Amino acid sequence: MHPILIDLGFWQIPSYGVLMAIAVVVGLWRGRVRAESVGLDGDRIVDLGLWVVIWALLGSKLLLVIVELPRYLAHPGDLIMLFRAGGVFLGGFIAAVIAGAVLIRKYDLPAMRAFDALTPSIPLGQAIGRVGCLAAGCCWGGHCDLPWAITYTDPRAAQTLGTPLGIPLHPFPIYAMISNLALYGILAWIFRQNLKPGRVFAAYLILYGAARFLLEETRGDEIRGSVFGGALSTSQLITAIMIVIGIGLQIWLTRRSRP
Repeated sequence: MHPILIDLGFWQIPSYGVLMAIAVVVGLWRGRVRAESVGLDGDRIVDLGLWVVIWALLGSKLLLVIVELPRYLAHPGDLIMLFRAGGVFLGGFIAAVIAGAVLIRKYDLPAMRAFDALTPSIPLGQAIGRVGCLAAGCCWGGHCDLPWAITYTDPRAAQTLGTPLGIPLHPFPIYAMISNLALYGILAWIFRQNLKPGRVFAAYLILYGAARFLLEETRGDEIRGSVFGGALSTSQLITAIMIVIGIGLQIWLTRRSRP
């Protein structure tokens, strides 16, 4: 792990922030290429993507506050750490979808086609961002006795994020990076098949939802909240809903395509 990429003493550049910036740039670039390949305005898609990213950041931090509300009520000063925390991705995803739907209408873009153009960039950006998670020491996994277990050692991560040190853990960021890269490949391939608009977005909801639901079982941090008496994490509940919506969207698109 390497939380600080550049440390000049008076000025530090965090690895997580740099990798997230790279993720945004690469994701928007690929989104623009896909949009222009189907006749959409690339500049408008990039503008849309930037606003979606901003709302995603706000949504991820809002869900973090919600699932950790007792902590922030007891220690309001911890809110300052939101500037350094990445937040909960699924909160960002929900905010991004809402913002995207509003802006697509404002920009007069074909909704499903625009969503399909941007959707593969989500897991691509996540894959890059998970490298940042690994470097920062966040999103750590549960105890692991397998040969590929990892051990965090940087005291700065323990101080700022509560990362457990010296304990073999599941490398959750690596699991997530691999699954997101695979998902990006699948979604990019589906997009190139020029199927009915909406198929790519629906496939993302189902495939990401299923992968994340399963991977949550390897998580060890508690910044996710829980529901049903701890039977599911907040993220598992949201991903289960994503799967249901994705299946429903696929069925709806199939029925619409029938003569």
